[in-house]
Amino acid sequence: MAKLSRKLPLSFYQRPDVVNIARELIGKKLVTCIDGCRTSGIIVETEAYAGITDRASHGYGGRRTARNEMLYHAGGVAYVYLCYGIHHLFNVVTNKQDIPHAVLIRAVQPEEGIAEMLKRAGKSQLNYSLTAGPGALSRALGIHYRQHNGVSLVDNLIWIEDAPPVADTEIVATTRVGVAYAREDAWLPYRFYLRDNPWVSRAKGLTANERAHP
Repeated sequence: MAKLSRKLPLSFYQRPDVVNIARELIGKKLVTCIDGCRTSGIIVETEAYAGITDRASHGYGGRRTARNEMLYHAGGVAYVYLCYGIHHLFNVVTNKQDIPHAVLIRAVQPEEGIAEMLKRAGKSQLNYSLTAGPGALSRALGIHYRQHNGVSLVDNLIWIEDAPPVADTEIVATTRVGVAYAREDAWLPYRFYLRDNPWVSRAKGLTANERAHP
């Protein structure tokens, strides 16, 4: 009997609530198969970006450019962009076509292909810095914006595998990282991470004395 696929289906991504999807992705497994090498990690940190109404989103106000065009694709593809000319950031596009919702994957706990991940990252020892942070995890998993922006998440290059849901008590909701420019939207509790997990990034959300004013 053929083995049933554990890949999340398109229907998972094409639902309307990007915040709920970001929360549900905690505990799922992000997998890449680059040049025949399988690497993976358990998703332990995410951020939701709610498109046109979210000042922190690349799609805020309906902004549509060559760089962010993939955001407007129907959910279930990768939106990968280059940040500061250095970091390749991997996002999961959600919702229906022309609604620019996405979830940034911020950290994973390494599972498979760790030797290859260390090689890609130029590291000799395994520690949290390998995959704690969106740029770090993309490097370790071999994700590149030129090759992988727009790839389908139900094909065999990059995908997410299902796993039992994580209990609400094990998930922390807080503000997103690096979005103080988004004024009041910077205070939305759209970042989720697995409580007490050592692979969560060390980055912090906003603090009281950084409150953004409209």
